[in-house]
Amino acid sequence: MTGLRAILWDVDGTLAETEREGHRVAFNEAFAALGLPWRWDVAHYGELLKVAGGRERLLHDMTARPDAPASPEARVELAGRVHQRKTAAYTAMVRAGRIPLRPGVRELLGECRAAGLRLGIATTTTRANVEALLEATVGPGWCEVMVTGEDTARKKPDPAVYRQALAVLQLAPGEAIAVEDSPDGVRAARGAGLPVIVTDSAYFAGAAIEGAAARGPGFDNRMGWLPAPVPPGAGPVRLDDLRRWWAPASPSSSTE
Repeated sequence: MTGLRAILWDVDGTLAETEREGHRVAFNEAFAALGLPWRWDVAHYGELLKVAGGRERLLHDMTARPDAPASPEARVELAGRVHQRKTAAYTAMVRAGRIPLRPGVRELLGECRAAGLRLGIATTTTRANVEALLEATVGPGWCEVMVTGEDTARKKPDPAVYRQALAVLQLAPGEAIAVEDSPDGVRAARGAGLPVIVTDSAYFAGAAIEGAAARGPGFDNRMGWLPAPVPPGAGPVRLDDLRRWWAPASPSSSTE
């Protein structure tokens, strides 16, 4: 029997609201830079988020565009060029301070670090995107393991990124908890045997999600979470709240 030893974080929508005014805008800048007449509005990008991974979203979108290249090889080549431009645009936005952490995240990360918990990233976005966000918001050194979309061929909802992160940390699934915002992310974490806390994001607040240990609107306010924190009331979500949610969901748990 052991206690909670690590927290593995998703990035997009979880650490920061990156999708609607970050990645989507950067994709549109990349389309314009390459002379493509495509633009992704807020609603269409929300539909595309059902496909995990930026290149994968591009390729999926091309299947419905008559002006996309005809051959699969040409589509892959174009998706690579668009994604490269998009990554540069996105990292420039992050470094300019246009995409902050979600409210309450910085404080919770600090409390977890002070308590000696190991912190890591398990995401399908690119390493450059993650590193730019961390550099601009929390600085280096807090993340012990980072598994990105470039480290595995299988994207969420496949559990590969979480299994790889646990392997690097040399932890059993019952010793960690995942923080996610999307149905695919929850399925990935659960597939690796991890309990999951869901913090609702702009695009997935109304999504049907099964199997979460807890779900709520954000870490800056304990109101609106299910199960309700103990004791209930206002104020930010704390590490003790995470431990209480983790304990009954973990097969090898005991509170510390």
